[in-house]
Amino acid sequence: MAKREIDPKLLEILVCPVTKSTLTFDADASELISKKARLAFPVRDGVPIMLRDEARELTDD
Repeated sequence: MAKREIDPKLLEILVCPVTKSTLTFDADASELISKKARLAFPVRDGVPIMLRDEARELTDD
């Protein structure tokens, strides 16, 4: 499966909906990561799903 990409300009303007902090893109998992909130928001078909209920909680792993 090919890695998904996200438009760098979109990544510049998106912020975590919980903390309003910056996000990083994990291409392997196709997720936007909020380190401050310890959440991973999915990116489906190139569209970020910025809903708290859709986010995955990050673990210490």
